[in-house]
Amino acid sequence: MLVLVAVLALLPTPSFAHASARGHVLLLPTGYYLIGGAFAVAISFLVLALLPAERLQRFWRRRLPLLTLGDSARPVISLISFAGFAILLAAGVFGSRDPLSNPLPLMIWTLLWAGITPLQGVFGDLWSWLNPWYGPWQVISCLFSRGDEGAWRFPRWLGCWPVVILFFAFAWFELIDPAPDDPARLAWAAGLYWLFSFLAMLVFGHRQWSRSGEFLTIFFSMVVRFAIVERNKTGRLGLCWPGAKLSAAEPLPPSGIAFLLLALSSVSFDGLSKTFFWLGLFGINPLEFPGRTAVIGSGSLGLVLAFVLLAAVFLFAVWLGQRLAGSDRSFGQAAGLLVWSIVPIALAYHVAHYLTALLVDGQYALASLSDPFALGWNLFGTADMQIEAGIAAGADSAWWLWNVQAGAIVLGHVLAVLVAHGFAWRMHPQPARAMLSQFPLTLLMIAYTVFGLWLLATPTVG
Repeated sequence: MLVLVAVLALLPTPSFAHASARGHVLLLPTGYYLIGGAFAVAISFLVLALLPAERLQRFWRRRLPLLTLGDSARPVISLISFAGFAILLAAGVFGSRDPLSNPLPLMIWTLLWAGITPLQGVFGDLWSWLNPWYGPWQVISCLFSRGDEGAWRFPRWLGCWPVVILFFAFAWFELIDPAPDDPARLAWAAGLYWLFSFLAMLVFGHRQWSRSGEFLTIFFSMVVRFAIVERNKTGRLGLCWPGAKLSAAEPLPPSGIAFLLLALSSVSFDGLSKTFFWLGLFGINPLEFPGRTAVIGSGSLGLVLAFVLLAAVFLFAVWLGQRLAGSDRSFGQAAGLLVWSIVPIALAYHVAHYLTALLVDGQYALASLSDPFALGWNLFGTADMQIEAGIAAGADSAWWLWNVQAGAIVLGHVLAVLVAHGFAWRMHPQPARAMLSQFPLTLLMIAYTVFGLWLLATPTVG
C-alpha cells in the first residue's frame, strides 16, 4: 500500500483542491471564545474532582432499553453496499473528471469519511451494516464452507501496527497527495485497497483482519463507543450517555495508542496546514498559493511531526500524572486506558473540521448520484437541484457555523475530561490521587481546546 501511494504521488496529474478545502476569514471576537472554551474545560475538571465516584458510576450505568435488532439483513445490506461501491469505482474511471460532478470523490470524502463518522458517533454501529467486505466474505464462506478462519493465523506480535501504517497512507493520500479528488486516481486507490483488504481477510480471516488491519472498521469501532445508542450481544438496542461505553474499555496496546493519536493529529494537521501561519513558516505567500504539488515535502514532514509531537506530549502528561499520584500501575496500562479519552476529542475535531464540506459538498453528492456517468440521467430527481453554497459562506452563516464548530470542540474536550476522570477512578480509588493523576492531562486538553478554536478562527487558504 505504501508503494501504491508513492507511485500515485509520482504520476503526472492535475492538482485538485481537497473536498474540504473551503474556508473564510472569521471576524468574530474569538478571544472570548478561546478563554471561554478553556474555562469550560477547567471548570469541568474541578467539578468532577469534587464529585463522588459512586455518582459517576451510576451516571455511566444508566440505560433506556429500546427494540431488538437482528443480524439477518446485515449480509444483504453489505452486498448492496459493495454493489454501490463497484458502481462508484466505474463512475470514477468512466465518468466526469470534475470532482464536484463525479459521485466517487463526493461519496468517499464527504458522505463516508466526513458524514458516516459523526453518525457512527451518535447513532451507533452503522458501519458494520454498510461494510463492503462483510457481504462478499459471507458469500465466499458459504460457497467454500470456510467459516471465519483464514488460511493463516495472524501474528499476535504485529498487534494493530498494520492499521497504523495503512491509516497513515490514507491520511497522506487525503492531505498531501496532489489530487486526492481526481476521480480516476481515487478509483484506482480505493479499488486496490478494497482488493488488498479482501485478500487479507481470505488469508487471516474476516474478524481477525477487521480487528488488526482494516483501518475504517477499527476507526469506526472506536468512534462507536461514544454513541448514545448501544446494542448488546443479544441484539437489544438501548440509549446510554455519550461515552458510557468507554468506561468499560480495556487498555489499548502501543499500536492502538498510536492509531488513536494518529487519527487526532492528522485531522488537526489538516486544519493547520492551510493556515497562513503554517505556510509562512516555509516562505509561501498564502494569497498566491502555488497548489498542493508545491507543498508535498513540507506537508509530509508536518504530518509526521504533528503525530510525534502529540504522542510525546500525551505520553509525558500520562507519565507526569502517574508520578504525581504515586501510582503503582504500569505506564503502558495507564496510557492504554487514558488514550480512550482521545475518542470524544477526535470525534469533535472531525465534526468541526468537516462541517463546511459536509454542508456544501453533500449537496453536490446528492446531485451527482442521479447522473453518476455524466450521461444526462436523473435517476433520483436530484441532478438539477440548486446547490446552496451560501449555507457555509457569508456573514450571516459565519456566526452560527463557527458557534456550532466551537461548541463541538468544547463539548468534546469536556466529555474527554469526564471519560479520563472515570479511568482515573479505576486506577486510583483515592480522590486526591485521582485528581493529581489527571491534572497534567487536563492541562493538555485545555491547551488543545485553545488550539482547536484558534484553527477555526485563523485565516486559511481554501
